[in-house]
Amino acid sequence: MSNTKYKRVLLKLSGEALAGKQKTGVDVETVGKICDKIKEIVEMGVQVGIVVGGGNFWRGRNGHQMERTTADYMGVLATTMNGLALQDALEARGLHSRVQTAIEIRAIAEPFIQRKAEKHLNKGRVVIFAGGTGHPYFTTDTAAVLRATEIKADIILLGKSIDAVYSADPKIDPTAQKYEKISYMEVLEKDLKVMDSTATAMCRDNNMPLLVFGISDPENIVKAVKGEKIGTIVS
Repeated sequence: MSNTKYKRVLLKLSGEALAGKQKTGVDVETVGKICDKIKEIVEMGVQVGIVVGGGNFWRGRNGHQMERTTADYMGVLATTMNGLALQDALEARGLHSRVQTAIEIRAIAEPFIQRKAEKHLNKGRVVIFAGGTGHPYFTTDTAAVLRATEIKADIILLGKSIDAVYSADPKIDPTAQKYEKISYMEVLEKDLKVMDSTATAMCRDNNMPLLVFGISDPENIVKAVKGEKIGTIVS
């Protein structure tokens, strides 16, 4: 633990992060590279919880002709598919892991129980929190903050396709300013698309720090837990 800054982290991965260059579905090689780095930080003594999105399979907003609740529950199932893919890759690398879902799917995963999750983490198991919050109208960003707070994580590590928080989309605006540090209040006031506003407000209200970094290089996961200067700290 001497070379790590954090003891317990909540890693938030988008579904797209698991799709690799193919953009949809699960790319086994990409997932493997991410899980290699998760194994590395677990072996360093870091306790790891993961919340994963489902955008590589389905987004609730894609179902604009559907009833919103139905579309969102389809997204809940998509996150569970990704959770199982992560579990399979972690177990293949000799890491014990558990998938806990916000809605009961007992044949393939445990229901989320806060004390049980903490027990797994204390035993060195990686806990994958799937199913979002279990409710429609809430994103997996909100689920990440909720689970991070419940397991008393030291920080949320938010792996994104972009390497930090910017004043605008740097892919569109080349003059966009990169932030090394920013407050949650500034994120809300400037309407920066770090997370949805509900998740951002929850982080602020619970004093939960957030590190936004680029997941395209999975080595950044290791750099993050070591406290190296990458991405943007939101606090």
